[in-house]
Amino acid sequence: MGPQDRYLTLLASLPAHGPLFGAKQTPLSRLRLNMRLKWLEPDDAADLATLAVLTDWHHQRFDVDDEAVVREAERGIAGIHNAFTRDLVTWRLELRTVLAALRGRRAGAGPPSGRRRWGFGRWAPHIARHWSEPHFRLERVYPWLPEAKRLLDDGDPLGLERLLLGTVWTHLERIGAEHYFDFEALVVYVVRWDLVARWTRYDADAALTRFDALLETALASIDLDSAA
Repeated sequence: MGPQDRYLTLLASLPAHGPLFGAKQTPLSRLRLNMRLKWLEPDDAADLATLAVLTDWHHQRFDVDDEAVVREAERGIAGIHNAFTRDLVTWRLELRTVLAALRGRRAGAGPPSGRRRWGFGRWAPHIARHWSEPHFRLERVYPWLPEAKRLLDDGDPLGLERLLLGTVWTHLERIGAEHYFDFEALVVYVVRWDLVARWTRYDADAALTRFDALLETALASIDLDSAA
């Protein structure tokens, strides 16, 4: 059986996802999902693993210099074979950069000086130039940004989590619309599985602690840039 037929069989065997916020549990266990993913071609399996390392919050470290994080992300993305996966990782890391800027500014940080690489992707210089603008002049690119700022200012981690998960879910619906039984469709399925798992195990107290940790990290890194 060739890869195309194998992926068709694999995807047809996976239970469908329901609505994100109506889910009580994932459609199958992580163990069973991992067993199915053993059918992947080696390059595809490596791409999926890189996606997880670069985008899963559980892999994020707060004790690493921002420049090192950016370099690591760029190396990881450069090693991804599949263009669809590479674009998805890039989109999610750019989204995370916008959020880091919102958090840092809310905590009182000044604009990054540009001497250090504080964020990933194309929008980092733009954000620094438009630091004083409420939404960094990115609300047309990210229509959810005004609401994210409001929730951040209100100290509402549950609302912010829901908004961000919904934003990623909607993006997956859009980019996956033309993929049904290929590797790209499997990438969408696995990322959706991760979103459902994240939402169904959501803990408000833990989220608030993580919210504070992210805020402190963003402030520290951006302050370093401002003082340089």
